[in-house]
Amino acid sequence: MFTEKPFTDFPFTIDERGRSASTNEDDHVRDLIFQVLFTSPGERVNRPEFGCGLKQLVFAPGSDALAAATEQLVHGSLIRWLDPVVAVEEVTVEIDDAELKVRVGYSRRDTGEKREDVFRHPIP
Repeated sequence: MFTEKPFTDFPFTIDERGRSASTNEDDHVRDLIFQVLFTSPGERVNRPEFGCGLKQLVFAPGSDALAAATEQLVHGSLIRWLDPVVAVEEVTVEIDDAELKVRVGYSRRDTGEKREDVFRHPIP
């Protein structure tokens, strides 16, 4: 009987069996995108260049030019780190009162399945 390969869930948690929680491949790809978006360069000791620095831009003065530059930054970071996994088709970034919202349209390279996910992060 074929079973889907489990992937470690993000954020890391312990499941009811006392083991590392696992997730399916669709959620794993979504977790990978979240990690690229909301990890700041320098945050990971063994890979200091990883991430896109999106959280730092929250405090920059808002403008249409900044919004366009932010979308390009996110798009470029996703291509840099996840190009073998996803083909990024569209990125939009919005900042609400207390939340950063990033909409990513992509297709998985292994299945060709098109997806659009919204990633939210609270603004401190």
